[in-house]
Amino acid sequence: MVKVLCQRCTFRGERFFTGLMHVGIFYGALTFDTMTVGHTIEGFLDGFLLFGRSGLGLVFSFAIDVAAFTVMAGVVFLAFRRFVIRPKSYTTTPGDSAIIYLLITLATATYLYFEAFAVAHHPETARWSFLGPWLAGLIGRSGLSPEAVAAHFKIAWWAHVVAVYGFIAYVPHSKYLHMFAGPFNVFLRRSTPSGELAPLDLEKSEVFGLEKLPDFTWKDNLDAFACMECGRCQDACPAFASDKPLSPKMIVFNMEKALLAGDKALVAKKRDDLAELVPATFTEGEIWTCTTCGACQKECPVEIEHIRKIVGARRSQVLMQSKFPQELNAFFRNVETNSNPWGLGFSKRAEWGEPLEVRHIKDVPEAEVLFWVGCMGAYDDGGKGIASSFVKVLRAAGVEFGTLGTEEKCCGDSARRLGNEYLFQSLAQENIALFKQYGVGKIVTVCPHGYNTLKHEYPKLLDFVPDLTEEDKAKLRSIEVVSHVELIRELIDKKRIALKAGAAESYTFHDPCYLGRHNGLTREPRQVLRAALAGKPKELARHGDDSFCCGAGGGLMWTEESLGTRINHLRTDEVIASGAPLAAAACPFCLTMLRDGLKDKGREDIAVQDIAQIVAGKLV
Repeated sequence: MVKVLCQRCTFRGERFFTGLMHVGIFYGALTFDTMTVGHTIEGFLDGFLLFGRSGLGLVFSFAIDVAAFTVMAGVVFLAFRRFVIRPKSYTTTPGDSAIIYLLITLATATYLYFEAFAVAHHPETARWSFLGPWLAGLIGRSGLSPEAVAAHFKIAWWAHVVAVYGFIAYVPHSKYLHMFAGPFNVFLRRSTPSGELAPLDLEKSEVFGLEKLPDFTWKDNLDAFACMECGRCQDACPAFASDKPLSPKMIVFNMEKALLAGDKALVAKKRDDLAELVPATFTEGEIWTCTTCGACQKECPVEIEHIRKIVGARRSQVLMQSKFPQELNAFFRNVETNSNPWGLGFSKRAEWGEPLEVRHIKDVPEAEVLFWVGCMGAYDDGGKGIASSFVKVLRAAGVEFGTLGTEEKCCGDSARRLGNEYLFQSLAQENIALFKQYGVGKIVTVCPHGYNTLKHEYPKLLDFVPDLTEEDKAKLRSIEVVSHVELIRELIDKKRIALKAGAAESYTFHDPCYLGRHNGLTREPRQVLRAALAGKPKELARHGDDSFCCGAGGGLMWTEESLGTRINHLRTDEVIASGAPLAAAACPFCLTMLRDGLKDKGREDIAVQDIAQIVAGKLV
């Protein structure tokens, strides 16, 4: 109701006036559609008036004239924007747009033609109309005979009927099909988090991922026909902004074209007659430059899901074709052999915690939480600093915790988003077995990617893990997974940790995509930072759930960014523009990308710290 009928979906940031014009056309179209019912019946029942002579009928006669203004204002604005300003987001189907604008104009003009002669022929039909009587006055002063007025009245009725029903007949063959498919797409949107991917049944599936058109779900197909071609997804995409070959809009647009082109083979279920999606519909450059940040999905007025289609294509390429960027050979091999992206030995996974005497969860029977360190926290220098700082915070609060030490495996987030579902499920099953073995009840992570995977994706895999009883599954599903940001905020609120008081410090905060946009945690980090630094952040140009990606998501942390501008450079430009001497982060991937970007820009004077490091430095 709110997104469609109240048109909330169209009012977004920099496109406010475009949204306003769309609202004018939307409500105008609803009014005209209602009027068309009455107009049609009028041709068969002489003297018929929609809503009769009631008060509603009077109001409606006024509303239809207002609608004529709003519709034409919207058409003029959008036509000017498309054909004169010509933004990149509007490059598709100019001919279709021109026909639609022409048909809307024709439908409006023929209605005014009809209304003018209707009032001239039957003055009592004017009711609260203000355009009809004015136009009828012009007709009266023209000297037309009553017979000519009556003839025009009939011609105008037919002209409007032909224009309106001709438009209706054209809609299914145009992008205006979104008027029907879009509301259904919004209503049938999934309720699960936007960052969650559905598992593959590797034992029973014959096709892994999206290889050909029949592999799309009905919801994928509905997405394709719901697309408005507005390009909001493209405008928000960090890959497109950095001159990569990916446009989320074109992913859906080309998918729709492929479905229409392959309609006969699809209906006849002739799979062999259909080309493989890559490269026939999606190019390799498109599917391998997506960071899965979710900005496209968040911006889409009709809630199209782009990520599932891109990752689905990746799955097919990796699992069925063994085609993927060359640098991923080392990544997949390292994770397969040593359960971490660097291929370092298992024995080194717990070395970061030895100076702090961090204990294994089995040796802490009274443990409140399992601290999931993650690969970055265990092996990366920047990540080790975050893990160590978080340990100090936990100890200051008296939180009993343990880790899985050398037993911990990579959570599999990057492997999954890079299409290697088999590797992901192998890692996940081993970690799930450890959760069961040690009776884990609560997990805290310092990495939003691990947080998203453990919280949303591991529970969906339990039906595919062998030797688990229903009781085991119930216990594993009940595991509480929290981000370190959530836990730190809780510790501050409950006064389990005390922070040094001081003057407000200048800082900014970069929202990680998998913490903020995908999981809705935007207030919590700011509450923690406000408590630690005594002031509000200097917000970046794009922040909160509108945050701009650092460039490391979707497994791209492990690939070479050789096309276009580096995404982290675009983000660090915003950090520099904020003028803040400190950039706070809440993700080890983001920490690395921001530090690297600032170093490349020669701005190492701007410090980058994780929230855990900032809080640890402020402990009393």
